[in-house]
Amino acid sequence: MPSNSSRPSPTQRLLSTSQLIYQGAEAKVYKAYLGDCELRQKAENVDNDDCSVIEDVAVVPVLLKYRFNKRYRHPSLDASLTRQRIAGEARALMRCLRSGVNVPGVRMVDTTDGVLGLEWIEGQPVRVLLPGGSEEVQNSDGTEGVGPNTCGDTALAELGVERDDLLDMIGVEIAKMHLADVIHGDLTTSNMMLRRRSKDLVLIDFGLAYHSTLVEDKAVDLYVLERAFASTHPDAEPLFSSVLASYEKRLGKHWPAIKKRLNDVRLRGRKRSMVG
Repeated sequence: MPSNSSRPSPTQRLLSTSQLIYQGAEAKVYKAYLGDCELRQKAENVDNDDCSVIEDVAVVPVLLKYRFNKRYRHPSLDASLTRQRIAGEARALMRCLRSGVNVPGVRMVDTTDGVLGLEWIEGQPVRVLLPGGSEEVQNSDGTEGVGPNTCGDTALAELGVERDDLLDMIGVEIAKMHLADVIHGDLTTSNMMLRRRSKDLVLIDFGLAYHSTLVEDKAVDLYVLERAFASTHPDAEPLFSSVLASYEKRLGKHWPAIKKRLNDVRLRGRKRSMVG
């Protein structure tokens, strides 16, 4: 963990007492509890320019995404990139929240220590709720799935949700996100959660998200999800078609331009596949 002095910062102390639940190439994910008064005081000292924001929180579980130092990069460049990516992810989430998109709430942002604190989502990754995806039992944010022996329909029945309703929710949330001009950048069924209690669909993992009004970017976002469906879920075409139908309905007059560009993106993808 980064340190500018011998005395650890409140964020560093919080990380040291948190439970590591996942480690990827870019970040470590922890489960923690925001009960440290000093930490809350620091987090509340906000500045809109660096996107340091915090919501009023009680002592409840939060997800901490810690972007650790990359030794292969120059320290100054690494610190700058970390600040930009933490702030960028927080901005995308805040933009989504203001537009009514179901995403995790932002609990704290510390660009100096490279930590983003998010609402802890109790639920299941959509990947394990659809056919073919139940073999993956842990999501990239550390949340556990239903296990390798539980089929998607059984898991959905346990949650009291129909498959068609789930696919409809996926299309609606992506449409709301695109109407807010936020591009996710990594749309897969692993980056969607179904809340256990409210049965809401939540989009997660905005580490590659950015703001864009371009039809091309929104079409590519959809194409990434289509390829994710095809690679993860058998008989993916009718599943993704249901998602697109819901997306189209929510998008309204904006859909024809995106549909045309999506067809162009598909054609380019097929050409690349043939060329190799």
